[in-house]
Amino acid sequence: MPVNPAATFCATLVEEWVGAGVSAAMVAPGSRSTPLALALADHPGIRLEVFHDERSAGFAALGHGLATGQPAVVLCSSGTAGTHFHAAVVEADLSSVPMLVVTADRPPELLDVGAAQTIDQTRLFGHSVRWFHAPGPPDEQLSRTWRSLARRSYRATVDTRPGPVHLNLAFREPLVGEAGPLPGGEPEVLAVSSPRLDLTSLEALVARMDRQRGVIIAGRGAGERSSDVDAVERLSSETGWPVLADPRSGCRHLDSAVWTADALLRHEHFARDHTPEVVLHIGDPWASRVTNEWLTSSGAYHVHLSALPRPLDPGHVMRQWITAPVGPTCEWLATRLQGARGTTWSSRWRNSERVAREAIAQALDGMQALTEPTIARLVASQVGPQQTVRNLVLSSSMPVRDVEWYAPVAVGARVYSNRGANGIDGVIATAIGVAAAVGPTVVLIGDVAFLHDSTSLTALAHRGVDLRIVVVDNDGGGIFSFLSQASALPGERFEQLFGTPHGTDLEALCRAHHLPVVTANDAESLLAALQTAGPSVVLLRSERAANVVAHQRINRAVHDALR
Repeated sequence: MPVNPAATFCATLVEEWVGAGVSAAMVAPGSRSTPLALALADHPGIRLEVFHDERSAGFAALGHGLATGQPAVVLCSSGTAGTHFHAAVVEADLSSVPMLVVTADRPPELLDVGAAQTIDQTRLFGHSVRWFHAPGPPDEQLSRTWRSLARRSYRATVDTRPGPVHLNLAFREPLVGEAGPLPGGEPEVLAVSSPRLDLTSLEALVARMDRQRGVIIAGRGAGERSSDVDAVERLSSETGWPVLADPRSGCRHLDSAVWTADALLRHEHFARDHTPEVVLHIGDPWASRVTNEWLTSSGAYHVHLSALPRPLDPGHVMRQWITAPVGPTCEWLATRLQGARGTTWSSRWRNSERVAREAIAQALDGMQALTEPTIARLVASQVGPQQTVRNLVLSSSMPVRDVEWYAPVAVGARVYSNRGANGIDGVIATAIGVAAAVGPTVVLIGDVAFLHDSTSLTALAHRGVDLRIVVVDNDGGGIFSFLSQASALPGERFEQLFGTPHGTDLEALCRAHHLPVVTANDAESLLAALQTAGPSVVLLRSERAANVVAHQRINRAVHDALR
């Protein structure tokens, strides 16, 4: 084949990206993207996964970025193909996940003349990307700029605040050809900037934060490294402040961890008697509305700590933002804050947490049917360094809440969930990206989210990833049964607009994709099914009204135990 400038250009980009740390590409089939698809497939440093639709490819790239902190390349052809990346791009933006989004395009002479598979792809994703660039068709006379383009695109996706970058690359035919000699310059490993600890600003903040009744809210971003978790633990130990740890925080196993906060704070006297004076938020917030509304109404002095410069303040209560490394900041604060030392504040939280955990366990043990909270606890119990699976992906809606409210998480377990935009789209694809990047993974998902992303089942049986999919099937949107619409609307109208039963035979759907599938009816069969390496699917039946009653019984049990 003749030497093709497009092939040389793409080989240069890929070489530079791999040198910087890129190791994966998610490619949706198409013609116009051929030069970059071939360059990615030919490079030994790239693990390439092909997806039959662009939305799945986008969320798989998101999962890779979540699990590794490095961007995956996600590539599609021209036309409407790129529009299907948008949901994943939005989630990557709001969750600060690196991603190299590449859309192929027609050359300028084919724009605005009615050429097939051609739309305006300029700034297709608006303000959701950290950087957009359209360099035009590759020109060998500009080859000296190609490595710079690759470096800048990589830097923009990982530097300061990670997120998606969009390159719109136009290619002229012929689309197939050999790469010529690459332009000079060795691939450069780029150093990225990181937040620094500003001790002067922190000194001024200590006096305002140093109060007895404090709590630490730990979300995603609190425990990115084991040293961060150790520092959060030390800060909690020195101050006597409890750590309200969500599943993604990496802090749920700490001695001072509180993971029953949603149930505890439904007890009016407990919530009032434990109102904090200062709240240190680390990373992302909880999903629990009860917990977040209690924090918002507390009147406390709120401080947010994150290594990423992003304003997380849905309650409009933050008084100070600290953009600094989590571990060193917590270590430093632990040496300055007196907190609740010498008081009963810490023991009161610990005792209440113990009572709540026992009440939840007894309530679940007393239910004959396999409830959705029980499923969440059982699935979470099978994830950790001592298990065959270390990674857990949680769908939005009920799975992420049931694990947050009722399940312990083992030390070293990694929990992921797309909570930037809180959508249910792309959950299976996200889990595929996680499994492909970091190994055996289980995903807990509801039936509607499962159907919403059912195209990601295509070719899953042949991907060579260990992904164990647990589907809770209650024939509709279970979370809506907890909202006011369920009691305010006539039953028929509620079912039409919110319950939305689908009547799909999920087992037949899985078998159509040649995926091993079992239906579990009790705890023993669920645990046994989870020992089977994936890709595999476990189906569990539930009933929406009974699920509401089960949650009510658990919360009532905690309330009565506290009383």
